[in-house]
Amino acid sequence: MPKAQNLWILTLSYSDLRFLYPQRQSQAETFALLPTFSPDLPYFFYSVSHCLLGFIVFASRCDFIWFWHKRKLCSNKMDLRKLKPMIQKRIQERAKDYPVPGMIPVAQEVLNSRRLLMQGVSTLLKVLPVMACKFCPEVYIGEKGHVIQTCCGFKRRGKNRVHEWITGGLNDVLAPVEAFHLKHMFQDVIKHHQRFDFERVPAVVELCWQAGANDGNQYSNWSPESDCCSVDGAESLSPDELVMIASGTLKAWEVLRNGVEKLLMVYPAKVCKHCSEVHVGPSGHKARLCGIFKYESWQGTHFWRKANVDDLVPPKIVWRRRPQDPQVLLNEGRGFYGHAPAVVELCTQAGAIAPSKYHCLMKLQGVATL
Repeated sequence: MPKAQNLWILTLSYSDLRFLYPQRQSQAETFALLPTFSPDLPYFFYSVSHCLLGFIVFASRCDFIWFWHKRKLCSNKMDLRKLKPMIQKRIQERAKDYPVPGMIPVAQEVLNSRRLLMQGVSTLLKVLPVMACKFCPEVYIGEKGHVIQTCCGFKRRGKNRVHEWITGGLNDVLAPVEAFHLKHMFQDVIKHHQRFDFERVPAVVELCWQAGANDGNQYSNWSPESDCCSVDGAESLSPDELVMIASGTLKAWEVLRNGVEKLLMVYPAKVCKHCSEVHVGPSGHKARLCGIFKYESWQGTHFWRKANVDDLVPPKIVWRRRPQDPQVLLNEGRGFYGHAPAVVELCTQAGAIAPSKYHCLMKLQGVATL
């Protein structure tokens, strides 16, 4: 169903049209579908040639579809038992269009870039120190953490306090985002009691698998232990070798995010509005795992919206110390300091050159603390 200028064009055959407009005897009819911004009546259609205007309702409990024909209101009884097989057949035929052949090389490139990124970050962590807060997700790339009072702490702990730093690891720089692994994209929705029947895999890996990457041999190409690989003897690397690894890691980071953004234009993915749960597929699952509303009336049901690249590959923004800044970042100068994604800051400290799109965020030419 092509889309042009916020206007959906739907071509119905005679077998489809006889359910909607029994008086029409032609072989096909083209309608214009426009949104109504109402959850009960999602679309209305209009036919210029026959002055037909009405609402199309895809609700399971509706018994009538109302029509306006030549400005005269009338109603036609519909048998949804006859309409349901037609809708299910279209859903099954839609699954034949996936995976898209043109996106298979992109998915394979994303998987390879993710593997290089995990290997490069693991290697750099053996050379450069990374600090993580004990009570919140804050991360700092450096030997000593800053004293900026941004710690959110636990629910019984005071807010806006100084962080308590511990040694960070790979998951602190690259935040893990997992999703349920589906056998195929258009399978039945996962129920709450089925949440333990499906394996949890990284969301990027699941997106690439659904896009056709390594389709014939999925599980042998990925395991949780394979993400924690690094170069042997990283402590004895020369400065030139370290710069080369940092540059390759930064390039893999950019290729990964660009590739995921391209895949999300073709393959649907959902994220909860109130938590970080991600589901790769046309509709979210029904596992009640949302901790925000765990004790509310809906008992942890997720509220899904369309996911973007930051939901599957979180940038993990961190504070950045510039040459004109003090050795330890102070709370009084928080308005002057720059920021950067954790991977970008880790690679730039190893000698890589940051892309120009991060320069505004990093405040390279900003003034020092007053």
